[in-house]
Amino acid sequence: MNFNRKFPLTRLRRTRSKPGLRSMVAEVNLSVDDLIQPIFIKENLTGTENIDSMPEIKRFGLDVLNKEIDELVSLGIKSVAVFPVIEESKKDAAGLEALNENNFLTKAIKQIKEAFPELIVIVDVALDPYTTHGHDGVLDSNDDVDNDASLLTLKEQALVLAKAGADVIAPSDMMDGRIKLIREALEDNNYKNIVILSYAAKYSSKFYGPFKDAVESAKFFGNKTKDTYQMAVSNINEALQEVAMDIEEGADIVMVKPGLPFLDVLKAVKDEFKMPTFVYQVSGEYSMLKAAIERGWLSKEVMKESLISFKRAGADCILTYSAKEIAREL
Repeated sequence: MNFNRKFPLTRLRRTRSKPGLRSMVAEVNLSVDDLIQPIFIKENLTGTENIDSMPEIKRFGLDVLNKEIDELVSLGIKSVAVFPVIEESKKDAAGLEALNENNFLTKAIKQIKEAFPELIVIVDVALDPYTTHGHDGVLDSNDDVDNDASLLTLKEQALVLAKAGADVIAPSDMMDGRIKLIREALEDNNYKNIVILSYAAKYSSKFYGPFKDAVESAKFFGNKTKDTYQMAVSNINEALQEVAMDIEEGADIVMVKPGLPFLDVLKAVKDEFKMPTFVYQVSGEYSMLKAAIERGWLSKEVMKESLISFKRAGADCILTYSAKEIAREL
């Protein structure tokens, strides 16, 4: 019996046989251009602080921030997302410190843009860093977030951040109608080229735990949830409706958050709208993988593999705490 004559003429292993061939036929490639590094900065901090629940991630004082960013830029990273930890004494129920044109975050933005004018600086529009209750907006008499009252503050916050020099405004609050109001405010105040990156499909996920530690909001937030304004983890059609609304209201880029648990949502959003689509590999995803890597349960290659899965699902760019680490490898 001539086995070779009966064997299928197509052998898919042929193009897997050598590293060069595998690279040549790769359907998805991960590059440094795909990576955005989130950075935590802390008011009145000198030097750095470790974040226990996020291995290898630190909070930075403004005195060492430029050194860290210089290293990121030298690795080819073109964008950072900046998250502030402000002094507790400056927090209140209304989050009014967010409207201070000389607050800690605006000072950081100006410092970064002065030293690294070509770096793309992304900043969130949301009140949770500034409120004593830890919610993303202002509360009504029932201690629920008041959508329409919050919009007015969020609009003013967006203008403060644009004036400070932010390149990308990222509403992460999930209030209905906030993209339209912010876009109109930016247009009316001659910030026409400011990009809006909408956290369009942001789920009320339990994967955010380490982030709350990083921004020191866990002690304020306690056991509360954001279920009345962030999306239920069970829904995908609602995510498509959220994205459609934000695009219609003026978003330039849309984002799905978290990442790995919502790859189906990411793919659905990209397939449906074919818009620039980002994904956020959130703190819980990062810490979960890093903890397994540190214990030797998983190879360090799983981090890169997870990022490739985002690209395969349709992501154009990835916010990931591993950006610096992966950039070194690439």
